Amino acid sequence: MERVGKWLGRPREIYNLLRFKMGGGAAVMPPLDQDALSDNLKTCYKHLNQTSRSFAAVIQALDGELRHAVCILYLVLRALDTVEDDMTISLETKVPMLHDFHSYLYQPDWRYVESKEKYKQVLEDFPTYCHYVVGLVGIGLSRLFSVLELEDPIIGQDTELANSMGVFIEKTIIIRDYLEDQLAGREFWPREVWSRYAKKLSDLAKPENIDMAVQCMNELITNALHHIPDVLTYLSRLKTQSVFNFCAIPQVMAIATLAACYNNKQVFRGVVKIRKGQAVTLMMDATNIQAVKSIMYQYVEEIYRKIPSTDPSSNKTRQIIVSIQTICLPNGTVVYRNHYSHIYLSCAMLLAALSWQYLSAMSEALEEDIQANEN
Repeated sequence: MERVGKWLGRPREIYNLLRFKMGGGAAVMPPLDQDALSDNLKTCYKHLNQTSRSFAAVIQALDGELRHAVCILYLVLRALDTVEDDMTISLETKVPMLHDFHSYLYQPDWRYVESKEKYKQVLEDFPTYCHYVVGLVGIGLSRLFSVLELEDPIIGQDTELANSMGVFIEKTIIIRDYLEDQLAGREFWPREVWSRYAKKLSDLAKPENIDMAVQCMNELITNALHHIPDVLTYLSRLKTQSVFNFCAIPQVMAIATLAACYNNKQVFRGVVKIRKGQAVTLMMDATNIQAVKSIMYQYVEEIYRKIPSTDPSSNKTRQIIVSIQTICLPNGTVVYRNHYSHIYLSCAMLLAALSWQYLSAMSEALEEDIQANEN
């Protein structure tokens, strides 16, 4: 009953999980017809699933040929990023390899097997790194949307907004994955920030440094929040539904993740992820700009309520949140989604749970009676 009790506390998430499982998710993410794919495309999607499950899922929001084009674009850029990130490759080898990488795409047998994989990387220029890792992905995708005339030319031309779309997601991932990266020998948090809180980035994982670690993380989250106005402007310009879904879903996932991480010591002790029901609800809700603004408003409000008065970044965090909320709801009001329907749904689910228990008990009793009669 304890698990049932937790479910009943989030009735809308359970409802959306059931809807998604029963085919409701197809409206947002149409399933991929594997039988209709060529062998080459099947190989591409196989590699896509191996390199990024989250991107493999969200790419389903796109229609037809665009889905395939984005899949291939992602794989090429991911390969470039893998080479760039590998600190075991000398610059003498790496720079020519990056310049000539486009030619390797036409060489099926080309391989690079001298990477030692395990490495430690300390970033000196956080914005530049995020730009090259994912900002360029956002710019490339935006130009693709415009070239195919799915979106207006401004989408491909405004590289600053396109860059923010990717950078916001990358900063969120880097913040969330602190402990995982530390255990793997990778370091992505910017020295400019963490050096104010510790002598070494790894020191933030020590229990005695947990308060400083959380303050450092809160500053990074505040930094990431500054991309949200650009994100909302970009999304407000989109006119093709599948493109909107594809672009909006990762952004609302990111703000939900930041809200879960903010001022949360668990980031330095284990894994912090949003709930599956929460993720499905976000995917099914984020289908128009007003819905996205409402989602952004509510999650930054969640962060606002958790701001410690003693946090060094508290004033900056409050300022950016107020500016985001003003953009989301210029009239100063917010409509929380289906408040009363949650109450009715909770009652319905409670009734269903009790009914299920009753029917299960009756079934067991009936089975015992039948066995007793047979004996």
